[in-house]
Amino acid sequence: MKICGQYFNKDLVDRIKETIKQEPEISRSTLSRRVCKWLNWISPMGKPCEVSCRKALLKLDKRDMIKLPKAKSFPKRRGIPADVSDVAKIDGDISKLGEIKVIQITKVSNRLSSIWNSLMNKYHYLGSGPLCGAQIRYLIKSRYGWVGALSFSAASWALKDRDNFISWSVAARIKNLPYVLNNSRFLIIPGVNIPNLASHILGKCIRQLANDWQKRYNYRPVLLETFVDIKFKGTSYQAANWIKVGKSSGRRSTGKKVIYLYPLCPNWKEILNRKPKRGIIPPPDNPADWAEEEFGQVEFFDHRLNIRLQRLARDFFAAPGSLIPEASGGSIASTKAAYRFFNNKRVDMDELLKSHITMTKERIKEHNIILAVQDTTILNYTSHPATEGLGLINSIAKPRAKGLILHTTMAFTPEGCPLGLLDVQCWARTNPGKSKKRKELSVSEKESMKWIKSYRAVAEIQRSTDTTLVSIGDREADLYELFYEASLNKPELLIRASKGRKRRVEEEYLWDKMSQEPISGFCELFIPRKGLRLARTAKLEIRFSLVTLNPPRDKKLPPLKLYAVYVSETDYPIPLEWMLLTTVKVQNLTDAKKILKWYTRRWGIEVYHRTLKNGCRIEDRRLARAEDTKTCLAIDMVVAWRIFFLTMQGRKTPDIPCDKFLQEDQWKVLYTYINKTTTLPKEPPTLYQAIRMIAKLGGFLGRKSDKEPGTTTLWRGLQRLDNMVDFYKVIKPAQRAGP
Repeated sequence: MKICGQYFNKDLVDRIKETIKQEPEISRSTLSRRVCKWLNWISPMGKPCEVSCRKALLKLDKRDMIKLPKAKSFPKRRGIPADVSDVAKIDGDISKLGEIKVIQITKVSNRLSSIWNSLMNKYHYLGSGPLCGAQIRYLIKSRYGWVGALSFSAASWALKDRDNFISWSVAARIKNLPYVLNNSRFLIIPGVNIPNLASHILGKCIRQLANDWQKRYNYRPVLLETFVDIKFKGTSYQAANWIKVGKSSGRRSTGKKVIYLYPLCPNWKEILNRKPKRGIIPPPDNPADWAEEEFGQVEFFDHRLNIRLQRLARDFFAAPGSLIPEASGGSIASTKAAYRFFNNKRVDMDELLKSHITMTKERIKEHNIILAVQDTTILNYTSHPATEGLGLINSIAKPRAKGLILHTTMAFTPEGCPLGLLDVQCWARTNPGKSKKRKELSVSEKESMKWIKSYRAVAEIQRSTDTTLVSIGDREADLYELFYEASLNKPELLIRASKGRKRRVEEEYLWDKMSQEPISGFCELFIPRKGLRLARTAKLEIRFSLVTLNPPRDKKLPPLKLYAVYVSETDYPIPLEWMLLTTVKVQNLTDAKKILKWYTRRWGIEVYHRTLKNGCRIEDRRLARAEDTKTCLAIDMVVAWRIFFLTMQGRKTPDIPCDKFLQEDQWKVLYTYINKTTTLPKEPPTLYQAIRMIAKLGGFLGRKSDKEPGTTTLWRGLQRLDNMVDFYKVIKPAQRAGP
């Protein structure tokens, strides 16, 4: 968990508990210094952030995660009020004051500090403090005595009008907020009636403030803020060129105040808008369920958004295919919260999916070979004309159809189990008609660039793992630039060639050359049903060879050596004919059959897209903007993967207990309903048994001749199971105790 900007995992919490146990007399200050050392938690001055650490330890104590030693009490030191009789009383021109000195109060100047406190307590309506965070104070003196005092301290955490004026993101605000200082006190002694004195003092003080702050805290502020009570006009700030940007919300007892800002350097906006580099967020120590596991590493800098995200994921998974109000249980409050979440500027598709992709990277490390299958699907939102930001999708049935283009890359094991998404690209076409100019455009200007972007994302993952990744694409991915990209990077590439490309190998066409190669062997391949085409088992001839592929005439690229695997069907009216080009070595029939088997796993991503559209009904989401739709789509994509993963996991590891994937109430209700009994087994059913029971709720008959249940029956069953579990939770407290 993240507290005060630092991550406290289970190991660290256990270490703190062990330290307290071994040293029961340790003081909280000593403990905080040790924790700072363990975390390398230091300030820009190189000192441990002891105060922030003690605050974090107190939060851990309140959550009953640790038990802090009893705080040691010390006698309070009461400061003696300073003599403030040496104050100026003068009217007239500013020249009468002579030299005006701005005196900084340092840590060793106790007398000046007492004078500052006494002046503020006597003359300022807010008193002397306390001031928040890092701070610096000044006294203003003339030859007639003290004429004023100022202080600058930490800026406000969040201000709507200020933040809109700066235009920074939440991440940038949290990172760069220390560069903004708050002019928390400004006092001109009553009795000093000198025109323009306040603006003169402000200007004189500001000119030395940045240097003084850097000497004390080792970094330089770039912006000042202050609040002026609405009963004052703020004339002195306006005269000193401060910028009025709005008003505070007025939630505190002090009421609404006018906000003024003052830049300390020309490039202040650029500095404050610098986004921090997002590091790897530690995963949850003991995730409560799959939703926390897949989304637990999303960093919103607001814990409430994390809670809402995980709740939405659970709701969508429990009721796949339901619209947002229905998935929210018909609750008006939950429905509004969901729509606000999707419309939140801090939330976007890429950030939501980062956590899931990180977990996918961890899962692929457990395997030697992973197939990174990429494919494109079109999301049609023509029936939602109110949604802003959609683009034309060139549907044949509806030429003016609007929607989004979705290109996904999913990791599969060679056995076909989906491990999660590796890359997602989603966009709306803003300039249709490129196809007419496709010969004039480079690949970087075409939508075809999606294949190369996906391959580069897989290449980035390949650098951090020893697992062999193989990028797989269909005929649309038959791009010479993609093959050239694969010659420069480590991930392997497997593409089904398009006959229309007319690829040439030396002096002849690729298809002509491969059809003349000797048959290396035969194999059978099950072809699933698609549309009017019935399912069948195809008998295929296999040929393979190492070829040197020539670049297209308009491409200034070198020839490339690739392996070609050519399979063809001879005893069918419309025969299957595939030309597979790959960077993987193919030296015998076994290698060729392996390549063919890998390519057939590409069908898995089509199953995933069907689950996404028909199961999660993403095309029925009605949201105001395309960006909101993409945010919602990110959750639906992980939910669809989870359904697909459960389906395949039940076949891969059928004997593991189902409570690793289902909650206790879920499997108990499921077992009771399917078996029509109130007697529960001592151990949870296996995952295989639970999957078949869920599928039965979705219409699966489970006859001997039936194959294993698919994603369609599974998502239907999950929806019914969720309704039954909700009903069970309602009546459970009303059940009588006893046998």
